[in-house]
Amino acid sequence: WTQDNRVRALSFTGSTEIGRLLYRQSADTVKRLVMELGGHAPVIVFRNADLDTAIEETIKAKFATSGQDCLGANRIYVERPVYDEFCRRFTEATRALSLGVGMDDPEIADALEKGAKLACGGKRDDLGPLFYQPTVLTDVPDEAAIMKDETFGPVAPITPFDTEDEVVARANDTEYGLVAYLHSHDPRRIYRVTRALQFGMVAVNRTKVTGAPIPFGGVKQSGLGREGARKGMEEFMEIKYVCRDWA
Repeated sequence: WTQDNRVRALSFTGSTEIGRLLYRQSADTVKRLVMELGGHAPVIVFRNADLDTAIEETIKAKFATSGQDCLGANRIYVERPVYDEFCRRFTEATRALSLGVGMDDPEIADALEKGAKLACGGKRDDLGPLFYQPTVLTDVPDEAAIMKDETFGPVAPITPFDTEDEVVARANDTEYGLVAYLHSHDPRRIYRVTRALQFGMVAVNRTKVTGAPIPFGGVKQSGLGREGARKGMEEFMEIKYVCRDWA
């Protein structure tokens, strides 16, 4: 059906790899594509954020679906003055979580080999091989695989940052651009950072961004177009211009 001229539009939700394949297959018939693909969401926590809210919302962003979500937080950047307190309290909150379905652990081993520290978890649970403990890694270097790949699992890598420009550059250093999370109470900073982040959606001081009125979608290799709201409807419409002489 990707070669069928009767099919004028294609909507797909799935991996970036399959999205690229469908993109190539649809080229000859020049279909309109709406694609919601992979994500690698950063969480940015500035020093003036409400830490109670930031920790609660980051726990949701990372573990609400055991990390198996395109919107799941994959990288957590915390400004250095509050980094230690955030890591301690986030680890305590993670230890209190109930367990979910597990995952493999090669990215954890890679991060530890590159200098990350294991704060909690890091192995399958005694409940069985399908249960992986909610895991927190701290001081994770940017070169670790977990900071680059989309990790569908309950592992939260945390790393410090020092300046606004630095953390924006690090957050944008990914082929993905679906959603980013930002915690700050400085309105000017919120304005600057939300504009600078190369993501289709940015959540400020909250986690939930989805809903019927929301134009859901990403940029770069996280997809094409939008789902939901008026923008989502327009993806399946064509503009026709008629110029008529009424004489």
